[in-house]
Amino acid sequence: MQDYIIWFDKLGMNDVERVGGKNASLGEMISHLSSAGVRVPGGFATSSQAFWDFLSANGLSDEINQTLAKLDVQDVNALAETGAKIRSWVMAAPFPEALNQALEVAFKQLQDGNESLSVAVRSSATAEDLPEASFAGQQETFLNVKGIEQVKKSVKEVFASLYNDRAISYRVHHEFEHSEV
Repeated sequence: MQDYIIWFDKLGMNDVERVGGKNASLGEMISHLSSAGVRVPGGFATSSQAFWDFLSANGLSDEINQTLAKLDVQDVNALAETGAKIRSWVMAAPFPEALNQALEVAFKQLQDGNESLSVAVRSSATAEDLPEASFAGQQETFLNVKGIEQVKKSVKEVFASLYNDRAISYRVHHEFEHSEV
C-alpha cells in the first residue's frame, strides 16, 4: 500500500524521516518493552510519503507553498487568514484511494474485532525535536477517536494542523522551509 502505513513494532530511530520523531520513538520504546515482556498496545503511523502524496494528488503542494511564500508572518491577521485558508483546503481534499484503503485496512486490523476500540490520532513531524528546534505541541492530537470515519477525519485534522498559525510562524522564525517539514 505505497508505504503509507507502518506499524509501530516495525519502527526504530532510523525511521524519523519516514514517520517523524514521536512515532519513531514509540516504535523504539515498543520494541524494547515488548522484548522485555511488557504488553504494549499496538498502533500504526502514516508515513510522510502518505502526507506528500495526499497534497500532490489534490494539487495542494504548489498552492500552499506559493501562498506561504507571500505571507508576512508579522501581520497576525494575514497569518490567521492564511492558516485558516490552507487548513480548509486540506480538510476539503479527499484522500487518494490508496491512502484511504490503507487506513481502512490498518484500522480494521488494529480493531481486531473490537468495534468499540478507541484510539489516539497524533502528529509526528519529521523535523520535531531537533537539536536546534522543537516542534513539540504545535500540531493537533485527538484522543478517544472511534470508528474509521472519525480516524480519517482526525488524520486530516492532524495533516491540516501543520498549517496552524503557530506552526507557520515557528517555521519562518527558525528558517525551516514549509515544503520540507
